[in-house]
Amino acid sequence: MPTKIRLQRKGKKGRPFFHIVIADGRAPRDGKFIEKIGSYNPLTKPADIDLDFDRALYWLQTGAQPSDTVRAILSYKGVMHKNHLQIGVKKGALTQEQADAKFDAWLKEKEAKIEGAVKQTEQEMTDEMKRRLEAERKINEDRAKELAAKRAAELKAMEKEKAEEVGEEVAEEGKEETTSEQPAEAEAKETAPVDEVKEEKAQEPAAEKKEEKVEEKTEAKEEDKEPAAEEVKKEESAKEDAPVADKKEEKVEEAEVKEEAKEPATDKAKKEESEKEDAPAAEKKEEKVEEKAEEEDKEDKEKDSKKSSAKDTEEKKAE
Repeated sequence: MPTKIRLQRKGKKGRPFFHIVIADGRAPRDGKFIEKIGSYNPLTKPADIDLDFDRALYWLQTGAQPSDTVRAILSYKGVMHKNHLQIGVKKGALTQEQADAKFDAWLKEKEAKIEGAVKQTEQEMTDEMKRRLEAERKINEDRAKELAAKRAAELKAMEKEKAEEVGEEVAEEGKEETTSEQPAEAEAKETAPVDEVKEEKAQEPAAEKKEEKVEEKTEAKEEDKEPAAEEVKKEESAKEDAPVADKKEEKVEEAEVKEEAKEPATDKAKKEESEKEDAPAAEKKEEKVEEKAEEEDKEDKEKDSKKSSAKDTEEKKAE
């Protein structure tokens, strides 16, 4: 059997990766091979193809037969078109220059198509990402709305419960007040006759106490009359003794006046002596005060002269 250009599988499970090899048609898929001319990764978009163009063209011209997948890869990369042009050159239908010009034009068109396909795939990917983000944003908004509605419902339920509790408390307080008023009225009715009995009992001892007080007052008046007579007798005896006491008091006052007259004379003499002794000290104090005042005047004059001289120097500098 002739040689074949085929793929040899590599990579992990679910992550295939292929080598483009030249192998004998009788060899197994992953067995021995003659030459490796490239690699193919179908997981990327667009697919990643690494191919030795010249060696692939050589093996096509020698008669190697590509598999279906490898034929698509070779036509995608331009190997099959190049081989077709070279056959025309051999037959004399084209010159080598014409064949090269046609191949270059084909390559440019192919590259432009590939670039357009790449841009299209990138645009599709970005659009898909935007759609996913918008879908997630909508889902998040819906969830937020649901949560807000639930919270609002919970708040309303809480407010209703609080209002019901307040109403129950008010009703209970009203019941307690009514229940407390009823026993109070019953107690008042029960205690009314008891209070009347107590008032009657209290009035009886009050009358007895008034009679006792009247008797005590009469006794006190009789007792007050006896001391009044005794006081009259004492006043008469005091009037008789009054002239003798007045004479004694006059004598004592005359003696005190004489003693007071003697004391001022001695005080005046002492004051005059102390004034004579203090006179030189007062003169010395006045002299010291005058000296201090003169010194302060001198210092003020010196300060004023210094300030005036400083102003003159500043004016001179300014000029």
